[in-house]
Amino acid sequence: MTKHNKKLAEILEEKGLGLNQKYGGSSNSDEVTEREQLPYEPTSRAKKLMDLYYQTLASTSTEWTYWYTRKYDEMEGEIQIVRRAHALANAFKHVTTSIYPGEILVGGKANYMRGSYPMPWLNQSFFAAQKDQFSDKAKGNAQREADKQAVLGEGGGNVTKDMPGIISLAGKFGVRVEEVAGLNRITDYWEGKTVFDLGEKYSARVPEFKTKNDIGRTLTARPDSAYTIPVGREVVNYYYPLAWGWDKIVDYCEQRADEVAGHAGGDGLRGMDRLYYYESVIILVKGIQTWIENYAKEARRLMNITPDEKQRAEFEAIAERCQWIAHKQPRTFVEAAQLTYLTHIALVNEEVASGVSPGRLGQVLYPWYEQDIAAGRTNDKEVLELLECMRVKFTCMDLFVSGSSTSVLSGNTFNNLTVGGLTRDGKPACNRLEWLILHAAETLQSPQPTLSILWDEKLPGDFVLKAAEVVKTGTGYPAWMNNQVGIKFLMKQYGPEGMTEEEARAIAIGGCLETSPCCWKELTLNGKKYEIPGGAGNSTSIGVHFISNPKILSLVLDNGYDYKYDLQLFPPHNKKLDTYEELWETFCEYYKYCINTLLRCCNIQHDIHRKINIPLLQSTLKPDCLVTGYEHANMGYRYNATYNIETSGTINMVNSLAALKKLVYEEKKYTLDEMKDALRHNFGFYTPAESNNYSMGEQIKKDNMEQYDEIHSDCLLAPKYGNDEGYCEAILKQYEEWLCPTCRSFESTFGLPMYACQISVSTQGLLGQGCSATADGRLEGTTFADASMSAYPGTDKGGPYALFNSATVWDHSESQNSQMNLKLHPTAVKGEAGTKRLEDLAVAYMKKGGFHIQFNVVDSNLLKKAQANPENYRDLMVRVAGFTQYWVEIGKPIQDEVVARTEYEGV
Repeated sequence: MTKHNKKLAEILEEKGLGLNQKYGGSSNSDEVTEREQLPYEPTSRAKKLMDLYYQTLASTSTEWTYWYTRKYDEMEGEIQIVRRAHALANAFKHVTTSIYPGEILVGGKANYMRGSYPMPWLNQSFFAAQKDQFSDKAKGNAQREADKQAVLGEGGGNVTKDMPGIISLAGKFGVRVEEVAGLNRITDYWEGKTVFDLGEKYSARVPEFKTKNDIGRTLTARPDSAYTIPVGREVVNYYYPLAWGWDKIVDYCEQRADEVAGHAGGDGLRGMDRLYYYESVIILVKGIQTWIENYAKEARRLMNITPDEKQRAEFEAIAERCQWIAHKQPRTFVEAAQLTYLTHIALVNEEVASGVSPGRLGQVLYPWYEQDIAAGRTNDKEVLELLECMRVKFTCMDLFVSGSSTSVLSGNTFNNLTVGGLTRDGKPACNRLEWLILHAAETLQSPQPTLSILWDEKLPGDFVLKAAEVVKTGTGYPAWMNNQVGIKFLMKQYGPEGMTEEEARAIAIGGCLETSPCCWKELTLNGKKYEIPGGAGNSTSIGVHFISNPKILSLVLDNGYDYKYDLQLFPPHNKKLDTYEELWETFCEYYKYCINTLLRCCNIQHDIHRKINIPLLQSTLKPDCLVTGYEHANMGYRYNATYNIETSGTINMVNSLAALKKLVYEEKKYTLDEMKDALRHNFGFYTPAESNNYSMGEQIKKDNMEQYDEIHSDCLLAPKYGNDEGYCEAILKQYEEWLCPTCRSFESTFGLPMYACQISVSTQGLLGQGCSATADGRLEGTTFADASMSAYPGTDKGGPYALFNSATVWDHSESQNSQMNLKLHPTAVKGEAGTKRLEDLAVAYMKKGGFHIQFNVVDSNLLKKAQANPENYRDLMVRVAGFTQYWVEIGKPIQDEVVARTEYEGV
């Protein structure tokens, strides 16, 4: 390479295809336009806590891991569910509690402000593989180790390098040197006992087992859905702790254990399991009660050593609250908020989980808010301060996973708080507390909890306008979800399990944008009855994880051979692919082969997970486990058809099919062999592995490779999705109308139909790295188009409404979700008129039948400036996929993809 080699961005500019395309408007491209500053500030309390967070690094501790493992070992020989309950309870009882001055809400995953725990009983291979290097690092003479194909953000709270006394783990977390020896011993204990070990042992019986592992190694899909994040992407149900209190839950289980002991209840061996479930709940809940009481003890300890009278009073109030809610139904709004938050933390400490979402928390907590306001016990100013502090606490949550998983999640935990929607009887469900939740997201901007609005035509205009105003702050939330489309999906998927339209109106979003089955429960507070919504199903994003659609198409073209990894990955189809119809049919065949290969192994993984790592607290909170005595493993949830098949890179696949159809099969300008030759040679560009740069615009053209210029130009100029021209849209429609029923033809671990899940998280980066050049002109190793309905950067030239028309050529209620991301220049939504334009834009897509849309309100010039000077932009946030994250904590491939998205200045 020489300094004169042209970069892709320069070549595209020459063709009028700039990567950073703007649509409408006339702003100076060299100037940085800041986001509109709304006249809101956080309370001083919340601001101090947020400032402390900014100075905090992501840390991991072995404390929880040690106490869990110690009790688990002691309980060898006990029934597994009871053994797990003892291990979890022991960890809850012994974990160190920390309270920071100024906090109203207390609690956290670890005693660090931004802490987490490794859970090697799920998969200890990551730790075992690095064990020797941990020991070397502890001596100070080894390099930082991270998953080789993952590219992580290096700013913010990420611990990307070893520091004195601290070892960088997974390129993100800091672990103290003195804890390394203990982690190594725990890792040794779990060898051969983990879900991973047993899953691989029994998955080896699947004839395609080797292919399954090769699929993961070649980044053709994420094949191990129960080994890294087996639960999550669901909606919590806080009903039982809020309505009963923990003491009543224990009493109820004591009574039920006596009733079911020795009786199968007409349900054979499954019915006999009920006794062990109730015994386990009693053990676990008592452990959680001790954990909550430990916060009361810590508050009293701090109260006795704090000279400041105001702070002493606050510690005293915390102690009194925690002592009460460890046993009884909360009496006040702040008690209810504290209980729901600690319940949430307990869930994410039970298991490695991403996307454990509060759901419609503003409606869940409304009874306490309404009664406290009426009685004068609180006011909106105090409530807003509490909600700001809650935002800080949720932002502090971290998830310990391997480096590649971290790169997919971009460090986010996807705690999605849903507002809006309808009541059981079809009336608008929004309330004053939800308005304050939206407002708190303006006054205290942070990545968590992310927000979603269930848009419905019945929602009052001022509430919808407030949601649009929040988006303008640039946080990217709330995302807009079509309530009626979501309800239709729930009815189709869960109707066979008894879902009614009234119950479907309890819908909420789990994780990024996963439509989740929920239900209504009647709650009594001080004699007044309320109906509150809450989760009623299993995790909604488990099953087959993230198939790379463009990679499947590449395998079709190359007869199942993966030239990038020099491997015969899929069985040869040995077809000539003489017609487009044959190409499409073969793509469908390979796709189903990929699903089946992954699914058989994933079903074994999930079956072993449910037998060993029973999500016991999750089973206690969700209807109808506690009443029936059937936990997760025994299909105790009200709705169990929650397993999915996730896809990535849809639009690159659609555009590539369009280019092949146009250039090879219709115009016959190139033969298929000529096209394949160009793709294998990356259109004459260096590969990212050769240039050590994964940024799209920075890809470098080789010298003397002009023979691929014309075919590359034609591929770039071929029809592209998002312009409402019909060509690509017909391919998208054909794909969706094939994919959605195909996914339902596969059965989950529970023998129930699966469904399509069409989101990206950050897989467009990682899976893009594993894919060779594609016929749409995209180069090897570069990022796919984000989401599932977003256009590839720079290719949507007809404006947002043309894009909306392209995206809605199929019925979005056939899939669990679909995802649309738009980037808006701040000038497009400036002022009150701009807020209304943004609302109109979102509503227009909803009315066309789109399920989801979200917005990045940011000037690309600002993002480029932040890339060059990250130290000056610690608090800059952007919308990545279904989540918001700090810019400096996102890996560069995803940063570049966000920069390159079409920027709408005129809407």
